[in-house]
Amino acid sequence: MANRNVTLSLPEDLFKRARIYAAEHDTSVSALVADLLTSRVSVDYARAWAEEERAMHDGVGLSIGRSTPSRDDAHAR
Repeated sequence: MANRNVTLSLPEDLFKRARIYAAEHDTSVSALVADLLTSRVSVDYARAWAEEERAMHDGVGLSIGRSTPSRDDAHAR
């Protein structure tokens, strides 16, 4: 996958601490940001998917009138 360049605006002290942290962990500030975003997006996606699966399993409570017709009634001519 190709990378995209982005511009971030961070407080100077935060950026300095991030650079030090990255150097101590043999990585870059860019890699730190990418890891953080990956973890945030993955968590949100997993939660959204779990909610969708629940809705598919439980249904959303829709009905047609007072009762749903049988297949034979629906296809009677």
